[in-house]
Amino acid sequence: MTKYEKEIYDIIVSSHEHLTVDMVFEKLKAKYPSVALATVYNNINKLWKNGLIRKVSMEGMADRYDHTQRHDHLVCRRCGNLTDISFEDLTLSLRQKVGKEFLSYDLKVFYLCPACREEP
Repeated sequence: MTKYEKEIYDIIVSSHEHLTVDMVFEKLKAKYPSVALATVYNNINKLWKNGLIRKVSMEGMADRYDHTQRHDHLVCRRCGNLTDISFEDLTLSLRQKVGKEFLSYDLKVFYLCPACREEP
């Protein structure tokens, strides 16, 4: 792993947020001021393709990156807030329904977060 790969990996897996590329770039730039945004994109894509980090995609929003430990997400439809949550593991049930092996699943439950519910 290159120094940038390792740093980006550490930033993503140690974060309690779901970081966008721009957020990772800002954190990495604090340590390496001359780093290029393209370097961050390239290394994040490499980490994702190698299964070391998880990409969370939502329509109309920038992709966010997360650790790979199994968990699900609550997504606020209004503000886009993304929160980790753990539901029952559906792997066995999905395997029975699909009838064969599958690569993975990504469960996102859309709702209105408490702050958005209070807004008119």
